[in-house]
Amino acid sequence: MTSCNHKDGSGEIKILFLHHSTGQGIWYGDQSSSIMERVRLKLGLKVDRKGLLPELFKQYNRQSQRKYQITESYFPKLEPYGWKNYPFDYYNIWVKHAGSEPYMEEPTLEMLTKDYQLIMFKHCYPVSLIEADQDTADINSEWRSLANYKLQYLAIRDKLHQFSETKFVVWTGAAQVKSKISAEQAQRANEFFNWVKKEWDIPGDNVFIWDFYQLQTEGGLYFLDQYAASTSDSHPNKTFSKYAGELLFKRLVDVIENDGLKTKLTGEEM
Repeated sequence: MTSCNHKDGSGEIKILFLHHSTGQGIWYGDQSSSIMERVRLKLGLKVDRKGLLPELFKQYNRQSQRKYQITESYFPKLEPYGWKNYPFDYYNIWVKHAGSEPYMEEPTLEMLTKDYQLIMFKHCYPVSLIEADQDTADINSEWRSLANYKLQYLAIRDKLHQFSETKFVVWTGAAQVKSKISAEQAQRANEFFNWVKKEWDIPGDNVFIWDFYQLQTEGGLYFLDQYAASTSDSHPNKTFSKYAGELLFKRLVDVIENDGLKTKLTGEEM
C-alpha cells in the first residue's frame, strides 16, 4: 500500500470522498437538493456535470505538477444497507463487520485502504438530531445519543489508527436550520461536534478534521438561513456550497502536504 506521506509532491495520491446529498452539494459546488436529484442520488445514479472538487484538483495538478486524484461514492447505498451514514453505521460496517469482504455490499476499510491514500467521510444533517441519553450507553445501538455517539466514535478512531499509512478526513456533522431541530437537540449536536474537535481528535495521528459545522453555524447552534437551501431545507445553497468546497479543497491539500498544520480546521489560512 502506498503511503500518503508525499510532502514533496511526488507520487500519486488517490482520494475517496464518501457522502450522500449534502456532500454532493459540496462536491459539485452548487445546490443539489432538488427532488429529482435526491431521487437519482438515492438510486445511485450520477449527475452528468463537472464537479468543483475534481476541477480544483485538476487545476492544482497542472499548476503544481502533482498527481492527486479525487473520486466520490455514495456510502452506504440505499440498497441493501440503507440510506444511513451516522456514527453507528460507520462503526457497524467498518468496526463490527471489519474484514476483507464487504458487509451488505459496502466496502470495509480493509478493502478501501488498498486503493486510496486519503479517505474522507461525513454524516448527513439528521446526525444532529441527538436525543437524550438512555439509562445505559450502547455501542451497538442506533439510538442517536451523545453517549452512544461517543462510544462509536472512539471505536471508529481506534479502527482508523490501524491503517497508519492512510490519512482520513472526517467532517464535523452537518447542522440543521432552526425550523428543523429542537433547541435541546441543537445543543447536544453542538456539544458532540465540539467534543470531536477538542477531545476525540488526536494531534499528530492520521485522522484529520474538516470543520463543516463551524462554517455552517459561524459559532451558533443552527445552519444559518443565508447559507441554506431555504429556511426549511438544511441542504447547502449554491453560494455556500462553492465557498465551502473551495475551503475543503485547501484543507485536503494541506492534509496531504503538511499534515494539516497550515490551515485551520475549516480550511481557512492560519
